[in-house]
Amino acid sequence: MPMTPRIAIVGAGPGGLVCARVLQRHGVPVTVFEREADPHSRQQGGTLDIHEETGQVALRAAGVFDSFLALSRAEGQEWRLYDRHATLIRHDQAAEGDLSRPEIDRGQLRTLLLDSLAPGTVRWGHGVTAVTPLPHSGARLHHHDRTAEDFDLVIGADGAWSQVRPALSDAQPSYAGVTMVEAHFDDVDHRHPGIAHLVGAGTMSAKAGRRSLVLQRNSNGHVRAYLIFRGPQDWHADLDLADTEAVRTRLLAQYQGWHESLLDIVRDNEGGFVNRPMFVLPVPHTWQRVPGITLLGDAAHLMPPVGVGANLALLDGAELAQAVIGHPTIDEALDAYESVMLPRAIDNAKTAEQLLTTLMPDTDSDDAVFPDTLWPADALPDPSPAHTG
Repeated sequence: MPMTPRIAIVGAGPGGLVCARVLQRHGVPVTVFEREADPHSRQQGGTLDIHEETGQVALRAAGVFDSFLALSRAEGQEWRLYDRHATLIRHDQAAEGDLSRPEIDRGQLRTLLLDSLAPGTVRWGHGVTAVTPLPHSGARLHHHDRTAEDFDLVIGADGAWSQVRPALSDAQPSYAGVTMVEAHFDDVDHRHPGIAHLVGAGTMSAKAGRRSLVLQRNSNGHVRAYLIFRGPQDWHADLDLADTEAVRTRLLAQYQGWHESLLDIVRDNEGGFVNRPMFVLPVPHTWQRVPGITLLGDAAHLMPPVGVGANLALLDGAELAQAVIGHPTIDEALDAYESVMLPRAIDNAKTAEQLLTTLMPDTDSDDAVFPDTLWPADALPDPSPAHTG
């Protein structure tokens, strides 16, 4: 570009950080605004399978692919499917040398990306309240402390409840009709051998009707459990979610009749339960161009967590940075980026919506049919709360 653009990214999640990294690799300065106080202010969530055709493409563009491989777990591609009687229905294991979808802890990936950026790139503790377009070009970023800054390009990478999205779209996330309740196990191979046996080296899912139980192995002997069920968002209205035993009793009633080894997932978790209702954006979600403002990841295309969200965010971030680098103006860069990203997001959101309906039918029958094509190894929850700027 004739002049170096002033670029702001709102949100230090994977997509925003990859975007920043690719820009910096090509000499384009960028500032990332993140409302979290520091990189360690909260847990970053569970494990991610990084796909060869999307997320890995982005990590290669960012120049961090080898570092990713050193941290990733190829064995985490193992996947087991059980029925509610704990009968193993399907068992997939990656072939030797298969790196099509290795797993990595979300926190490890975030640290890898943060370490790849120039010092001071991320401004921690800088929440954003709104973005407004400027009269001729660019956009104004409004901070929580009531200060404002002007940029040639503001990128909303701030997740489901984006503060940037309202500048482009009136769309708001709505409840998808399905809730996940998260639980945790530590030092699983020694302290919870039954759980370790169920999950193996990767992920397991047990399904019956509109309920499922999922275990995902993370690094260092940590396992995250997800109790997933279709029902009202206020299923816990008469419960105190901080009352772990009361929540446990309610959940055990939900899974009455399931095999004892599966019920141990509900009985034996360490710590409390975390309620995570699923939210989605309308399909299709698009917008009319507003100069100097765009979105990536969940801010642009929040969809059911069936294994593609983080990968699309990574790819969005890399492609947006490459568009900025490769075009003479911001408007041309956004034309190039959005013309590819929006149709791809719509196609993936439709597929995710259909998959959620199939995997979580509105029935308790054990007779529901789930074709192999609807059980990809990545059809698993990615429930971590989005990073917000």
